[in-house]
Amino acid sequence: MKKNSNVLVFVLIAYGFSWLFWIPEALIANNLWVAPEGVKNILALNLAAWGPLVGAIVTTFIYQKGAGVKELIKRGFMMRIGKWWWIALLIFPVLIGGSLAISVLFGYPLPRFEALAEPFALPIAFLFIFFLGGPLQEEFGWRGYAFEHLRNKYSSLTAAIIAGLMWGLWHLPLFFVPRAEDYYNRPMWGLLLTTVLAGIILAWLYANTKGGTFAALLGHTMFNWSNWVFPALKSDSAALILFGLYFLAVAYIIWQYGKEKLTKENFSEEITA
Repeated sequence: MKKNSNVLVFVLIAYGFSWLFWIPEALIANNLWVAPEGVKNILALNLAAWGPLVGAIVTTFIYQKGAGVKELIKRGFMMRIGKWWWIALLIFPVLIGGSLAISVLFGYPLPRFEALAEPFALPIAFLFIFFLGGPLQEEFGWRGYAFEHLRNKYSSLTAAIIAGLMWGLWHLPLFFVPRAEDYYNRPMWGLLLTTVLAGIILAWLYANTKGGTFAALLGHTMFNWSNWVFPALKSDSAALILFGLYFLAVAYIIWQYGKEKLTKENFSEEITA
């Protein structure tokens, strides 16, 4: 029997774990709480980022026990994704870098490429982002758990949109904390729209690699890495162009792969809880 209601349990655990750290951080940043140094030291560990992974593991264990957790983790090691899907992972640097190129063609100034000043750091940054910059902490939750279970009830497109909204709203407390990332220096709707559109692309990668979370991990890494290398969000014109490119990419995916499965073949097996 399918139990889609456990997605709500996942959300409560994922948000609860992360916001347990992020809300105090926001209170401190806005001078609403004078926290002890010990609390500040704990918050500095960035444990909040692991909320989606914690939520996925705990919820899976509640409903599927150890066998379910083993299967969840196993999906993160499905590295044989096919040569064309390795190429498809380049979609984010092409879209994000392309938005800057188009912006320049229209006569807008090019922002400074600080990441390219030290090219030797690029592969190191990619590995750092993969393990500590979001993908490992999040993709087992947003795609590996939420999207996987939601598509048992809804079309894959609808499931991807819902998971993308979950992903975006999860970041809400960070808009009340000074952050270096450009996402948080722009309106919240921009991040939500981005996580929905990028989430559809990540779900497409996930669905076409037999539910392999590894492809989503790499896609999320490429997304974060490309935003760091190509600072499109520092340019208003490039940021708007990027939205347009995301819409075109998503429209093409839906046109070619269909909204029901986001695949041309029925790779996925329904996950029951």
